[in-house]
Amino acid sequence: MSNTIKADRFARAAEPDKRLRIARRTSLGDEVYETLLAQLVSLRIPPNARISVDALVRELGVSQTPIRAALIRLENEGLVVKTHNVGYSAAPMPSRDKFEQIYDLRLLLEPYAAEQACQKLGDVARGELAELALAMTEPEPEDAERAYGKFALHDAKFHALIATQSGNLLVAEALARSYAHSHLFRLRYHAAATEGAVEEHAKIISAMAAADPSGAHAAMEEHIVRSRARWRPYFVE
Repeated sequence: MSNTIKADRFARAAEPDKRLRIARRTSLGDEVYETLLAQLVSLRIPPNARISVDALVRELGVSQTPIRAALIRLENEGLVVKTHNVGYSAAPMPSRDKFEQIYDLRLLLEPYAAEQACQKLGDVARGELAELALAMTEPEPEDAERAYGKFALHDAKFHALIATQSGNLLVAEALARSYAHSHLFRLRYHAAATEGAVEEHAKIISAMAAADPSGAHAAMEEHIVRSRARWRPYFVE
């Protein structure tokens, strides 16, 4: 698939959408979750906006049960906030200072985690990383917005798996908190953000496959530095 085709598909995530109805292709709960995630990704649900369960029932054509389950998942991931006697709302965007602090932490910990994981990675985990990297190169054509939501999920899983495989639980937990607080994938899509990440992930995978810890460290460091530069313009002072 050409980069142009991928960019066209992802770019539509920022376009005004038609009224959504859930197509029951897989698990209904997963479908609802992915649909709400896509709305957060495209900022159709803006930061701090109230999220009405009843309105979603009408919009998506499903009962309250899968919607509430999806909102609980999103709350656990830091993407929505539940307030007593008020309900759910979209989480606020992080400030520029918070963004910089998050990337400072990632730059300190993730290259180390990649280096350690490279020395401890088993065949199963290595295969999972390769599958996640591959999944990020092939967005679903029928719904670019949802495809970008899935890209963001695969990206988070990719980094979380490397952190976990480092064998350092404290590092993995610290990075998990940083991902939950960053909400970076709730920004509007731009092609360089995904295509650049795909290329950088490939370098990390290559170093892992070659059992090259220093190469994995360098590849992850380059990825975090470039990722920071790509996302920085989206955060105001």
